[in-house]
Amino acid sequence: MKLIPREFYNRDTVNVAKDMLGKILVRVITGRILSGVIVETEAYRSTDDPASHSYRGKTERNSVMFGDVGHAYVYFTYGNHYCLNIVAKNNSTPAGAVLIRAIEPIEGIKQMQQFREIDDIYNLTSGPGKLTKALNITKKQNGVDMTKKGEMYILNGKKIDEPSILASPRIGIRMALDKQWRFFIADNKFVSRKVNTNL
Repeated sequence: MKLIPREFYNRDTVNVAKDMLGKILVRVITGRILSGVIVETEAYRSTDDPASHSYRGKTERNSVMFGDVGHAYVYFTYGNHYCLNIVAKNNSTPAGAVLIRAIEPIEGIKQMQQFREIDDIYNLTSGPGKLTKALNITKKQNGVDMTKKGEMYILNGKKIDEPSILASPRIGIRMALDKQWRFFIADNKFVSRKVNTNL
């Protein structure tokens, strides 16, 4: 499988979030590979998205969102876990990122279970905080170029057919609830929540 090129992320954030389903997230730790199929994402734009970190402009915390596409934006939230995003935006948008909400584990499952201190595979990476802990992703990975092979990158997996993609409002936000910018694979057991409408 090939690396996803930078131009893939240089499009409307919502379209990128949808198209990231089926792609492979890879984490490399001391030569060991941990990976999983991306099964759930959320899009966050900027000036038209009050729920986005970039809505009120550039800060030290969100500066990666305003930078080059294809880089990891990692932040700490709710005082207890990290979230992994990929910067994605078109040329007319100042900032944007796609939150990876859930993956279906493929490789390095035992290591993931050790990091999470659980055995239940369906609970292992079915949420943004769960997957970052399972893959040992922290603030140290903020800014990593995901278009190059290194400690973290994304490979071009299989294309998900349109009927298998569902959309819903994003989870855990209080604004822009009308935007159905959460995308997930129908009937996938590793999706964090089963709230649903067809596209």
